[in-house]
Amino acid sequence: MEPKKHDVRNSSEDVGAAYVAYCRRRLLSEYLPRIRRCVDEVTEEDFWWREHETDNSIGNLLLHLSGNVRQWIIAGIGGAADVRERDREFSERARIPKNDVLMKFEETLDEADKVLETFDPSRMLELRHIQKWDVTCLDAISHVVEHVAQHMGQIIYITKQRKGVDLKFYDL
Repeated sequence: MEPKKHDVRNSSEDVGAAYVAYCRRRLLSEYLPRIRRCVDEVTEEDFWWREHETDNSIGNLLLHLSGNVRQWIIAGIGGAADVRERDREFSERARIPKNDVLMKFEETLDEADKVLETFDPSRMLELRHIQKWDVTCLDAISHVVEHVAQHMGQIIYITKQRKGVDLKFYDL
């Protein structure tokens, strides 16, 4: 008896669903725990520290990521109202408690995850107008994942710079 051949052809919906699942996993299961580890490691002072006035603190980066994820996924793909105040994300100097900022970021990621969980992959190439660009849903999702990754790298760098510790990400 000849072995059954595996059909390697996938529909665009299968590929789209796999990509969305991958992005959800990156955001919630990989990036968030690393960011959480950094926030847990630093003091309130370190959380808002910046080497120069033109630099961003961990706090500002998390406010920025919350605004970005909300604008691109929750509003841009999910259809919620876009209420972002982008300039304020960077200009905030009130030293909001780090756990409050982290909770806002976590809530934003959870809300975005709910949008992605119900997203129909057949709509991946539909256009959305986000900020001043017309982008596909695929572009919007990809933008958020890479944007969070880029700023997570900055958060990790600031944490290591301030604390001089191994963050033991492989133990997460």
